[in-house]
Amino acid sequence: MSAHHHIQSTPEDDADLARWDDDGAPPAQPRSSPAAWLRVGAELGDRLVALSGRQDLLVTCRPGTRSGAPAAYFPTLGEVEFDARLFAPLRPHEIHPRIVGDEERYPAAWGVFVHEAAHAAHSVWTQPAGADPRVVEAALLLEESRVEGAHLITRPTDRTYLRTSARTLVMPDIAHPTLQGIEQAAAAAALILGRRDIGILDADETRAVADLCKKVLGAPLLTTLARIWTAAHQCADHDATTMLAHGQEWCDALDAAAPALPVPEGLSDLLTGAVKVVMDHAAATDAADLAAQDAAANAMASRSKAQAQDRAQRARQRREAAATAKSVFNARSTTVHPDGTPAPSGNPVTGTRRPTAAEQSAAARLSRALRAAAYRERTEERTTSPTPPGRLNMRAALARDAQRAAGSVPTAEPFTHTRRRNSPTPPLRVGIAVDVSGSMRAACKPVASAAWIVARAAALTDPDSRTATIAYDRHLTALTRPTHRAPERVTTFDATGGHHNLANAIDALDHGLELSRPGAGRLLVIVTDAHYGSAETAQAVTRVKQLTTAGCAVLQLTLTAESRHLPGTTLLHLPQPSSAPAAIAKAATDAIRRTR
Repeated sequence: MSAHHHIQSTPEDDADLARWDDDGAPPAQPRSSPAAWLRVGAELGDRLVALSGRQDLLVTCRPGTRSGAPAAYFPTLGEVEFDARLFAPLRPHEIHPRIVGDEERYPAAWGVFVHEAAHAAHSVWTQPAGADPRVVEAALLLEESRVEGAHLITRPTDRTYLRTSARTLVMPDIAHPTLQGIEQAAAAAALILGRRDIGILDADETRAVADLCKKVLGAPLLTTLARIWTAAHQCADHDATTMLAHGQEWCDALDAAAPALPVPEGLSDLLTGAVKVVMDHAAATDAADLAAQDAAANAMASRSKAQAQDRAQRARQRREAAATAKSVFNARSTTVHPDGTPAPSGNPVTGTRRPTAAEQSAAARLSRALRAAAYRERTEERTTSPTPPGRLNMRAALARDAQRAAGSVPTAEPFTHTRRRNSPTPPLRVGIAVDVSGSMRAACKPVASAAWIVARAAALTDPDSRTATIAYDRHLTALTRPTHRAPERVTTFDATGGHHNLANAIDALDHGLELSRPGAGRLLVIVTDAHYGSAETAQAVTRVKQLTTAGCAVLQLTLTAESRHLPGTTLLHLPQPSSAPAAIAKAATDAIRRTR
């Protein structure tokens, strides 16, 4: 049952070519001739260098082989013979082994090729003249699993292909045995269980053959044979003496046990059935693994596609937000549609007025509170050095003198220098989005006052601070814009609109104030009762989630008990609308205090 005399029934040659191209027949295909396989053989030879580590081998690929086996390695000729029919149903022009990864289209053929590459790399011992042919045959039987185990040490990823080659190579040996009786069962054990012990096949897959061989050979003999093939797996590639010794030990064990072991009737059929169970189990395992890999690859591809789509959507949203902010924060504070075009009517602004003394006092108080919240203690950084400048540490100086007196290299650093640095004061970013639909009329005056107070206080606190206020219904109107200058007058407005467009208002404030960018105290205040449609709510909640994920605080102010809560926001119910300025001021102070 030699590895180099495999017999395999192969399919017939390729179907005849279409002879006519004008009678509706399929297009003519290139003829599969021995000459057409020359290129395939040459490319297999290129890949054999990486598989075997040898550059002195020739690969011949043709339909049928001289040896009759699917493939064979001839050490004396330096040749690997390969049956082209293993590639069926692929034709020569469809096979490109030089391309790494092309082998995935013909795993069975590639598995046989890997097996022969393992022989080329590791079957380098030669039988001495006059060796017993039966002992040599036994040594070659043990060589089958030994070379595959040695190959896996350097190329463990080829295990999948070696599992496939086992189905192609072992089954013909079992179906057409060259050995009979007990020796046939022992050979099946060496081919199947030997591959189990080197990790090609799994234990649960080979249980059928293991049970049958134990029943036929007996547990003592099977244990002895397993010890022999396990020892052969550790044999060096050039050690012909040891391999032949294992072959002799194999023959002696069979000769000693055979007389006492009856040969079951129909042993060949029993072995064929058991091996078929093993190969079917292995094929099912490989199919399940392949399906799992495909599922994982598809899941990864789906995640990558979703991430790419999400990035593209975010980029598109940023572009649209930039366009919306540019159109909303125009110099004349005109009302615009979400797409940036001017709205012919519906401007909620009713005019401006001078701030009251109470509002001015509130702005001054808020400015002081913001400065106090933004204050950061100076940081101190202490360093030591062996030389001035710095403050002398006497303990370290004495230690340095002691080290020098002892003749060692001084390592003590007696001078300490303290460097104090001022921590930057974080600026403030506050965006206010106020709902000006008809149900929000009670919030107009307090929100107008709060917008002016916050904008005035922010400008007095830090020149880098920014605030902005947008009134929204179906349109957008900027009540205050994100500029360096503090507003001189309070912008008044009314709430008579219909529908809502909070998502675009948030986009404009986010882009205009950089609410998604860390490094500042960031706050978004939404003054609304949130009586929106499902689509309007979903769009607003998506924007709120993006801001909170980026670290921006989002506060929702409501005035009535019938108000709804926007998910993701911090809800603050104000029964008295006049308390809105104080609530917004406190939230802004908390936002800048939390900034790191």
